[in-house]
Amino acid sequence: MNIEKNKFQDQSLFNITWPLFIEISLHMSMGIIATLILSGYADNAVAGVGVANQIINIFLLVFNVTAIGGTILIGQNLGANRLDRARQLARSAFGMNFWIGIVMTIIVVSFAGIFLQFYGLSGEVYQYAYTFLTITGISLFLEAISLALSAVLRSYGHTRETMFVTLMMNIISVFGYFIAIKGWFGLPVTGVAGVSVSIIVARVFLMVALFYFVYKKLAIKFNIKDIIQIDRTDIKELLSIGVPSAGENLSYQFSQIVITSFVAILGDAALAARVYILNISMVCFLFSMAIAQGTQILVARYIGAEQYSRALKRGLKTLRIAMLVSLVASLVVAFIGEPLLEVFTENPAIIAIGLPVLWAIVFIEPGRAMNIVLMGSLKSTGDVRFPVIIGVISMWGIAVVFSYLFGITFGLGLLGIWLAQGLDEWLRGLFALKRWRAQPWLKKKATKPAVEAL
Repeated sequence: MNIEKNKFQDQSLFNITWPLFIEISLHMSMGIIATLILSGYADNAVAGVGVANQIINIFLLVFNVTAIGGTILIGQNLGANRLDRARQLARSAFGMNFWIGIVMTIIVVSFAGIFLQFYGLSGEVYQYAYTFLTITGISLFLEAISLALSAVLRSYGHTRETMFVTLMMNIISVFGYFIAIKGWFGLPVTGVAGVSVSIIVARVFLMVALFYFVYKKLAIKFNIKDIIQIDRTDIKELLSIGVPSAGENLSYQFSQIVITSFVAILGDAALAARVYILNISMVCFLFSMAIAQGTQILVARYIGAEQYSRALKRGLKTLRIAMLVSLVASLVVAFIGEPLLEVFTENPAIIAIGLPVLWAIVFIEPGRAMNIVLMGSLKSTGDVRFPVIIGVISMWGIAVVFSYLFGITFGLGLLGIWLAQGLDEWLRGLFALKRWRAQPWLKKKATKPAVEAL
């Protein structure tokens, strides 16, 4: 059993992170590829699908409540050498997300039109958004199950497997996109509806492949009992970590909905520019997200093993790397901004709106890196309330309020909205840095110390 203990406590950040980097790159590239393909179909389709995806992302964050709780708790128990407990939590995470996924699927499909009315969409933009939301919404329960299975694999350090299935899912999706938009093989062009069906097919593959790898690598075979009889203690523990942890992300998505409604006031060109810029800016924080997730897994294990000094140093070292890389990446993007935007659109109005915003990203991204790395690491220590409290205050008090002031009241448009969100990222990041250096986990341990090897 000591071999297992050393394996989980001493796995390197590089071995965990490089597959995560590729996997996140694949996820983000799918958004970029889909946007590129749809931009050749209609700019209004890009705007509509962009809005619909915001709504879908909110429900994905609900699924992440269990996934985040599972990742942290399984990691802590692996670090503490409680291997049987880690396997039990994996089963409970799967069972919980199965039922959450079913409920959320019904809600999205039933109330899609009501959700979209909030944005004040009309005409083609509304029709594209409604089509995408109702069709892809049918498969949300598949995504819920997949998120739980991915969390289990990552907790055990099997990030290569999740990378592989993501790659295959992307290939399936892109193939379907081209059939839907370009009419490959003489098939009719089905537009947004065809793109939506492609996503469903890809999600089916993802779920089946993840089941296979969980069984092959971890010897965990799920059954009906895991769905019907979920341990109440597990539910309580998963929610106690997952709800506050996901609360920060949920608050962010809801604030983004409000901010998107401000962008809609500026017109369809600004709405389309926002979608294009979001896709481009992903390149800047891609590395930060990957190394932050890898660090989160390691920090959870260190805390479980009571290696507190090691956890502190790991977080600060990751922070320095992430901030530097994000700054360099954002500068490169800003310098080649016009050619990048022209890849997505030839509309001069959209390009004119987007160019100044790309320079604002240089200010935003180092702060975002600080926020992503340290807030995630704090959650892994069990300090789950602080990120959501600071997040809610800053997102709504800074990002939302100043987005309206800068963008609408002061007439800075999309640039003003982006600057306001930069202030939010930096404020949360600086609070997270102060909290991390204070080492709150020394006051209250997130897990009980292991009494003996199982």
